[in-house]
Amino acid sequence: MTGSKFPFRGQGYDYIFCGAGCAALSLVMRMIKSGKFTDKRILLIDKGPKTKNDRTWCFWERQNGFFENIVHKKWDRLSFFSDGFSNTMDISPYEYKMIRGIDFYDHCFSEIAKHGNVEIHYGDLKSWRYHKEGLMFFIDDQQLHLPRATVFNSIYETGDSNSKTINLLQHFKGWFVETHESVFDPAIATLMDFRMPQHHGTSFVYVMPFSPTRALVEYTLFSNELLPQHEYEDGLKSYINSFLKISNYHVFDSEFGIIPMTTKKFDFFTGSAYNIGAAGGQTKASSGYTFQFIQKQAQAIVDHLIQAKDLASIPQTPGRFRFYDRVLLDVLHRKRVMGKDIFTLLFKKNKSQQVLRFLDNESSLSEELKIISTLPALPFLKAALKQF
Repeated sequence: MTGSKFPFRGQGYDYIFCGAGCAALSLVMRMIKSGKFTDKRILLIDKGPKTKNDRTWCFWERQNGFFENIVHKKWDRLSFFSDGFSNTMDISPYEYKMIRGIDFYDHCFSEIAKHGNVEIHYGDLKSWRYHKEGLMFFIDDQQLHLPRATVFNSIYETGDSNSKTINLLQHFKGWFVETHESVFDPAIATLMDFRMPQHHGTSFVYVMPFSPTRALVEYTLFSNELLPQHEYEDGLKSYINSFLKISNYHVFDSEFGIIPMTTKKFDFFTGSAYNIGAAGGQTKASSGYTFQFIQKQAQAIVDHLIQAKDLASIPQTPGRFRFYDRVLLDVLHRKRVMGKDIFTLLFKKNKSQQVLRFLDNESSLSEELKIISTLPALPFLKAALKQF
């Protein structure tokens, strides 16, 4: 593996990845582990080396996953708080897991470095296109001509020409805090705490404790607009003081992120590339969870490549789950029901395992009907009818 500027080693590649984030690396790591692609040349194109802990992925699963050895912390009990309702849930057989971005990057790039058939090029990829002689990539102020290859794109493009598309943002500011005294229970994570003011939109905090004195405290919102940075910080300070009852602490790291929550239609294949990750619709529109959907897609792609099957035959997300997501986003967007009330009902009137399975798009139709029946009928019916 090389991290290069121009010129490239050689002229042709079998697989080219536009972007080298979670989706591309999850796919390349599976290609490497399979041992079936040692004769294939792979190129990753990304803006620059990933040397910072720029994000945290949280997700749940029932068994050890592909990246189990870099899971930073996991919990089998989750707390939920809202006005008038609180519960600590045993989510077994699920475990709620956290992977730090820097651990993920270091793990993947150290493994990739052992394989000479994988190359990395750093530069600002502005666009690419097919032409009669192959592929043309526009990187920084240069053009790169390559023979035809299978292209995977994970670079997300904002915007949609469809005026009916709903676009919300999940935006969050997280503080990694350390206290002088033992105040956290590292066995229990807070999945959602809605006891925050809701005037900016759906607003909650989650708390991921690593030890009795260290935790990630993250202020999260679903809304149309971002907040000034000081408002995220004010919200975190207020929560830590008022609900965690902590006055003596220091922030040793922080993170900020934006995840699109959209009813936009995503195409897996565009005619020039296969879209993967968020660019391929692997962010669940109604929750923002992405990591596990990326893993499922990556495994399906590798399985199809090994079996020489058409990638277009990979099953896409069942239409009913996309419909549920569109309905929920419509409810949130039009403020038919407050987000905190929706999630409170979900976790108050259903078993946590059923809710997690539903959010994973793995529930049965009968389970889904039961869950839907616990939500306010009229607002959701109105939102559902608007989808036709």
